[in-house]
Amino acid sequence: MRLGLISDLHGNLPALEAVLGELERDGVERIVCLGDVAVGPQPSETLNRIRAVGCPVVMGNWDAAFVDGLPAATDELSQLINETNGWWSEQLTDEDREFIRTFVPTLDLELDGLPVLCCHGSPHSYDDGIFATTPDAELEALFDAARPPLLIAGHTHVQLARRFDASLLVNPGSVGLPFRDWPPKPVRISPWAEYAVVEVESERVRVDLRRTPFDVTAFLRMSRASGMPHAEWWADCWVTE
Repeated sequence: MRLGLISDLHGNLPALEAVLGELERDGVERIVCLGDVAVGPQPSETLNRIRAVGCPVVMGNWDAAFVDGLPAATDELSQLINETNGWWSEQLTDEDREFIRTFVPTLDLELDGLPVLCCHGSPHSYDDGIFATTPDAELEALFDAARPPLLIAGHTHVQLARRFDASLLVNPGSVGLPFRDWPPKPVRISPWAEYAVVEVESERVRVDLRRTPFDVTAFLRMSRASGMPHAEWWADCWVTE
């Protein structure tokens, strides 16, 4: 059994189409989306594409913000982000928001008998970020003691495969906004789409972290022309060479 993992699509339809095309060509049987679908230049279009795929979707922090209200801005950067995200949120229809409300907090499934737990940040909160450098002691507070052997999370926009006690923790990275540099550094975005494929056969588990190209130049051109606020700032975060 093979499972395609996509996360943090961030309203980037061409990146999503590139990933879905590869998963289809590879004959991947199942797909799970780990959230943050609409927050980006093509919010409704990306939601509609995921709705058409029919895969389960985990609630991300920005998914929740688009239906419950944006978080309060605490500094100049968060104010700029809120203004941009608020504009994207205004592009959503009532039907879009109803679809977002169907997203689940966490998802439990099995792959060839292997229990799997999927979440956005952690089972504790979609705002939790897990990195290669996160101490095991901090992870203990985010996961129950009786945790499954395969843990899958998104949110950080950084690909990851690491051991956590007897479990394997996987992050497929971001389809629509893969970070090359991330806070506390200024964010820089890589010019590709990221995803993962997990294959389970009997007791054997294989994780394939993938990157695939898409037309970033055309995507940024469309974004600049969309009318979104701070379009040049947002586009300048991308690495295009």
